[in-house]
Amino acid sequence: MAKINKLLVANRGEIALRIMRTAKEMGISTVAVYSEADRLSPHVKFADEAVLLGPPPSNQSYLVADKIIQACKDLQVDAIHPGYGFLSENAEFAKKVTEAGILFVGPSPESIEVMGSKLAAKQAVAKYNIPLVPGTEEAISDIAAAKAKAAEIGYPILIKASAGGGGKGMRIVESEAEFEEQMQRAVSEAQSAFGDGAVFIEKFITSPRHIEIQVLGDQHGNTVYLFERECSIQRRHQKVIEEAPSAVVSAEMRKAMGEAAVGVAKACDYYGAGTVEFIVDDKLNFYFLEMNTRLQVEHPVTEMITGKDLVREQILIAEGHSLSFTQEDLKIHGHSVEIRVYAEDPKNNFLPDIGKLVTYRRPQGPGIRVDDGFEEGMDIPIYYDPMIAKLITHGANRQEAIDKMIRAINDYRITGIQTTLDFCRFALQHEAFVSGQFDTKFVERYFTPDKLEPVFTEEEKEMLAALAVEFYEREEHRIQPKEAMRTLPSTNWKNRLI
Repeated sequence: MAKINKLLVANRGEIALRIMRTAKEMGISTVAVYSEADRLSPHVKFADEAVLLGPPPSNQSYLVADKIIQACKDLQVDAIHPGYGFLSENAEFAKKVTEAGILFVGPSPESIEVMGSKLAAKQAVAKYNIPLVPGTEEAISDIAAAKAKAAEIGYPILIKASAGGGGKGMRIVESEAEFEEQMQRAVSEAQSAFGDGAVFIEKFITSPRHIEIQVLGDQHGNTVYLFERECSIQRRHQKVIEEAPSAVVSAEMRKAMGEAAVGVAKACDYYGAGTVEFIVDDKLNFYFLEMNTRLQVEHPVTEMITGKDLVREQILIAEGHSLSFTQEDLKIHGHSVEIRVYAEDPKNNFLPDIGKLVTYRRPQGPGIRVDDGFEEGMDIPIYYDPMIAKLITHGANRQEAIDKMIRAINDYRITGIQTTLDFCRFALQHEAFVSGQFDTKFVERYFTPDKLEPVFTEEEKEMLAALAVEFYEREEHRIQPKEAMRTLPSTNWKNRLI
C-alpha cells in the first residue's frame, strides 16, 4: 500500500486551496503550481512549496503536463491531484503521471478514456441495463442516414459532440429543414473546441432537469453512491446553483439512480471520486448522460449532507485503502445549497466582468462555507474561468438552507466588479425554485435583468469602495478607524459596516 507524503496540486484558485487543506490535515506536505498571473494567489502562499509553470495562458502553464511532471521529479513528489478542469480528465496526462512512478489521485487512464467519449460511455454502460436517451450509438457522418435516424427518434433532437462538455458542440434541431446546417455547426464547433469533430444524435428532452449522483469506488471493487445533486439552474449549459438532495427525488428514485450510477462506475472499473450525470424528464424518468471522472465543482453540497470529506477519500483510495464505510452507513443529514459566485454581469447576458476586487468580505456564521481563491485587492485574471467563490449553506431542511443562503448573499461584500450574487438571490426567492418545480430552462423562462434587486445601490457601492481605500490608507499611515470614517458621508447604512 502506497503512502503519500508530498502532494502536488495541478490546479489553481479555490480548488487547489480546498485540496491542500485536507492534505495538510492528513499530514501531507503540499506543492502548488502557478502561472505568472497567479504569483500572489492564496493557493501559492498556502502551499509548503510552489513552482512557477510559465506565462498566464493555460496552454503555457497549467496545461503543460511535462512541466508539472518535472516539478514532481525535482521536488520528490509522491502524488498529483488534478482538481477539476485543466488536465483532470486528460487520460494521456494520467498515463504520463503513472508511467513516471507518481500516484494519480483519480481514476485509471483507461476509465478516463472510456468515459471521456460520450459514445464509448454509452456503449460501456449498455450491458448494465441503465436507461439511455434514445439516439445513435455511434458517431454520425452520413447526413441522409442521420436525417432518417432523427425522423425515427422524432424531433426535436440534439446533436452533441462525442468529446464535448460545457455546452460546446451541442445543437438543438427542431425540424428536418434545419438539420444539415445545425449538424455542420456542431461538427465545426466540436473540432475547434476538442480537436474531435465526432457528433451523435439524441432525443431532446423537453423540460429537462439535470440531476447527478456522486460515487466513490476503491481499488478493491467496492463502490457506493453518496446521493444526488440537483444542478438544473444553469446559464449557457453551465451550472450556477446546486443543491443536495433534490426537491423532487423520492427515496425509491434515489435508490434507482444510485444503483444505476454504481453500474456506470463498474462498467469502466472505476475507482476514486466520480459523478454520474442524468437527465430527468417532466415525468421523472431518468437517463444516463455522462460520467465526470473527477471531483466536481459542486462537491461541497454532498460533503455537507453526508459528513464525508471527498478529497480525503480520494487520497485514501489513491493510496490503496478500501472504503471505510458501506452504502448502508451513508445517510442524508439536512439540506445543502451552493451558489457559484462568478465575476459576470447578469444584466449583460452573464458576460465576464473582469477587474479588481476593491471590497471583498466573506459572509460568516453557522452552516455557511466559502470556498474561494481570492483576497481583497486582487485582480480577477482574464485567462481563466471567472468564478470568484463557491458559497455553500447547510440547514436542517431545504427552506432553512435557502434562508441561510439569502442571508449570506446579503452579507457578502464585493465591489469593483459585477457578480452573479444578485441573480442567485433572485433565483432562490423565485416561486419556481422554492416549490422545486423548475428545470434547466429557468433562466430562459423567468429571468430578465430588470428583475434584479442589487445587494447594494450604486451609491452604496461607491461608498464601500471609498471605505476600502480609507482603510488601506489607515493601515499605511496609522490613521485611527474613527478618523477614516469621518471622511465619508454620513449615512444610516454605514454603521452596519463597522
